[in-house]
Amino acid sequence: MKTPPTRETLEAIVPMLDTPVSELVRKDKRFEELKLKAEDYTTKEAVIGLLLKYPELMQRPIIIRGGRAVIARPAEKLAALF
Repeated sequence: MKTPPTRETLEAIVPMLDTPVSELVRKDKRFEELKLKAEDYTTKEAVIGLLLKYPELMQRPIIIRGGRAVIARPAEKLAALF
């Protein structure tokens, strides 16, 4: 949160994910406060733009290993990297 990812970092992470890019976005209380709609954030461009503007909406942690990335929430998802 103190050092939000850059556009370049986000663009590098997206193709490493095995999940839809929309899963990078937290659909939590803050998402609702901003009156955002999940269906508006299903493309790489829309998600990256949103996360650059509101980095607090990024799912964390993201673990990268061997050219693959996993949103490690819940932690059991890490098993896919090992």
